[in-house]
Amino acid sequence: MSPQPQLPNLARDLITRGHEAAEHWSCRIRHGVDAVEIGQFRHVDHANAGFLQLVLAGHGWPEHRLVGVDGCRAAWRIALHADQFDLHRAAVRLLHRAVAEDDAPAWQEAHLQDRTLIMGAQAQEWGTQYRITPTGVHRCPVQEPAELDTRRASVGLPPSATAMAALLDRLAVSRQAVNPIDGIDALLPLAGAA
Repeated sequence: MSPQPQLPNLARDLITRGHEAAEHWSCRIRHGVDAVEIGQFRHVDHANAGFLQLVLAGHGWPEHRLVGVDGCRAAWRIALHADQFDLHRAAVRLLHRAVAEDDAPAWQEAHLQDRTLIMGAQAQEWGTQYRITPTGVHRCPVQEPAELDTRRASVGLPPSATAMAALLDRLAVSRQAVNPIDGIDALLPLAGAA
């Protein structure tokens, strides 16, 4: 049994916000939504990003001992959905410290680092970020692809082919065709998908 988090109210807030963000964006990816709904989702993401910025400034990364395993995972989800480059960079630095202290999982750092790299127009390191295009679901460019599965294993991620199959199953799409959202490529920030 895990010990109680030091800040249970903060944990509860993070879990609620993280769950709502994941639910909204999963709905968007699976079913498509109209422009009004996308705007509402972005408003929620913006509010969550502001909340997370305050948490990071006041407490550092919300690691396991501070907010529990579920609170830490929720903070990670919020950061992934924020799509604010400066927030991602700060969050990755703080999450890196928590991982080094064994107070957060390395796979969360890998996902957030990849998201930050992709947002900065660089190739990702861990292969956790994907795009939906008219021709299907595609992994965003990866640094040193021949070593990808070795890197993934070092942080507790499954092999890349296993992750892609699981992602396609979660999206409930065929491997041949996916309808792009809004007629443009859509980046998949599905927490835990890859």
